[in-house]
Amino acid sequence: MSMTLEHVNCIYSADTNHSVHALKDICLTIGDGEFIGLIGHTGCGKSTLVQHLNGLISPTDGHIYYNGEDINAKDFNRKELRGNVGLVFQYPEHQLFENDVFADVCFGPKNLGLDKKEVELRAYEALHSVGFPDEEFYSSPFELSGGQKRRVAIAGVLAMKPKILILDEPTAGLDPQGREDILELISDLHRNENMTIILVSHSMDDVADYAERLIVMDHGSILYDDVPQEVFKNVRELERMGLAVPEVTYIMRSLKRNGYEVDDTITKIDDAVEQILKLWSEK
Repeated sequence: MSMTLEHVNCIYSADTNHSVHALKDICLTIGDGEFIGLIGHTGCGKSTLVQHLNGLISPTDGHIYYNGEDINAKDFNRKELRGNVGLVFQYPEHQLFENDVFADVCFGPKNLGLDKKEVELRAYEALHSVGFPDEEFYSSPFELSGGQKRRVAIAGVLAMKPKILILDEPTAGLDPQGREDILELISDLHRNENMTIILVSHSMDDVADYAERLIVMDHGSILYDDVPQEVFKNVRELERMGLAVPEVTYIMRSLKRNGYEVDDTITKIDDAVEQILKLWSEK
């Protein structure tokens, strides 16, 4: 289920003295089954962009197509779009509002007009897919830990059976184990369900480990769109933007500067370990 953006612009408070050009001439194609990392400094337009993808925000001009149909056309079915393009916000409490977890996860499929049996089956499957324990199904979502809230928010979107899953900073505020659990869950969905994933993140290490394609935004524009290893070659430009490269890349660059024959564009820990062990055995 592909999406295409053609010359999309978004101007907040247009025609006022306080207008903000949040997106500038965005041209982008998102293919089936991709795992995309979306990065950029705060205020660069990442959240604005992803909210355009399921029609929460309409562009000031330009077009967004889902399977060849303009999502902002008058006769386009927005409800169906939001079932196919799921968005998990950065703060899961913004998406949780029912009295118990199970009712919360039922909310999305219920609004698709499905019968009660199908709604509850989807909710049950979605909660199991995120590893949420059965005994907590009827707990208040507001009494959960941060990691549990994140799982429930993701389950609520998964119950809609989306083809594209967008996650805006899904690991924000989690401890290291919670962060790893959520990222592995997302990776499993991509690998096992062939789900298209768009991961918005400030962590260069996370996108390097999981994303197959990396999009870098700067002041509302797309600056880079390539595989992570190519994007992270632009160290100075990324640092100028207030970003960085993965820690392991800095380590490999340091080894290279000190005369060791290593690939200083490596972005993944496993690849770095392999090269360092090879150097050690040769010595």
